[in-house]
Amino acid sequence: MDKIRIRGGRPLHGEIMIGGAKNASLPLMAAGLLTEERLVLGNVPRLADIDTMTSLLAQHGIAVDPVGNDGRTLSLGGAITSTEAPYDIVRKMRASILVLGPLLARCREARVSLPGGCAIGTRPVDLHLKGLEAMGAQIELEAGYINATAPGGLRGAMIVLPFASVGATENLMMAAALADGQTIIANAAREPEIDDLARCLIAMGARIEGLGTGTLTIEGVKALHAAKHNVIPDRIETGTYACAAAITGGTVLLRGADLSHLAAVRSVMDSAGVELTAEPDGVRVTRRNGLHGTDAMTEPYPGFPTDMQAQFLVLMSVAQGAAMVTETIFENRFMHVSELTRMGASINVHGASAIVRGVPSLSGAPVMATDLRASASLVIAGLAAHGETIVNRVYHLDRGYEALEQKLAACGADVERIAG
Repeated sequence: MDKIRIRGGRPLHGEIMIGGAKNASLPLMAAGLLTEERLVLGNVPRLADIDTMTSLLAQHGIAVDPVGNDGRTLSLGGAITSTEAPYDIVRKMRASILVLGPLLARCREARVSLPGGCAIGTRPVDLHLKGLEAMGAQIELEAGYINATAPGGLRGAMIVLPFASVGATENLMMAAALADGQTIIANAAREPEIDDLARCLIAMGARIEGLGTGTLTIEGVKALHAAKHNVIPDRIETGTYACAAAITGGTVLLRGADLSHLAAVRSVMDSAGVELTAEPDGVRVTRRNGLHGTDAMTEPYPGFPTDMQAQFLVLMSVAQGAAMVTETIFENRFMHVSELTRMGASINVHGASAIVRGVPSLSGAPVMATDLRASASLVIAGLAAHGETIVNRVYHLDRGYEALEQKLAACGADVERIAG
């Protein structure tokens, strides 16, 4: 099993290219199930989760073919030959549940394993199922599988989500695109990845209004058609490298990043003494005069993203003063804290909040990654620590970060992957 070795203490300077958003690419790939024609997606990152979704779509009969030489443009198409999403594939990634809505809308039946993924808390699929039931689906849970049918096809419905679930919004929006009549999704998630999916669906012929708001109105159409769409830049990758630059006291241009997707992160980082500045070709990260303890609370977009909590927590671990980081999205997302304390961080978890008292420096140590963003946080800690840090179980990292060690090394970090 691969490891990443870091010898800390080197400021990062240079440029890092930001790739396409993983959390946008996965639902966009699932949207390929909605049409008989080809969907071409550009700026797709090369990640383990993309490979998993490619395997899942192949199971359904959809071929995912690279276009060009860089592997970042994918052409999706083919006849659906199976409506079953098996456990062996779905267990690797929670986003696999996103094939449920498209399969049900297109084929009027689907058998999808209950999903797996990172162990960061329960992410129930009941909102997906209740929404589909409101659209006329008949759903049974049996032996770890969701068995869904809609013999007469899906029909439009008024759906009020009890909380703004990103996955449920995506699944229901895709299903509604081919439903009979009008669907309104109230309290819909507002993340940039939602808008990106909606724009792609509109390019395919869907009729969707309310982008960027908490209410989406979808008028179902008979069929969708071929389209081309470029994936938005990854705002979480952007924020992760911003924390890496800030904790080392370096200056880095995050090429291709979109600062408009990071308003909450920018505000919190500014309070901590870190400037994120929009430039014509990306976002520049600089540190003013040391790091300052700043509170942060994760919230649905446009609030501070839960996927940035671990990285920001590390930044606060070496800031002057104290900070409180509160997690409101997932109930089990402080598992990286015990590893950070092994490196000398002073962090105490009380319920949904972590109290951080900044220390002058961290010390390198062997640490274990527990999930995708925790992996990134441990790498960031290693960049700032004295001595050598070994991050184990980096397969989590490969699910969401492409060539992380190469990008950091190109900016002066002493980091390498050790084959396991």
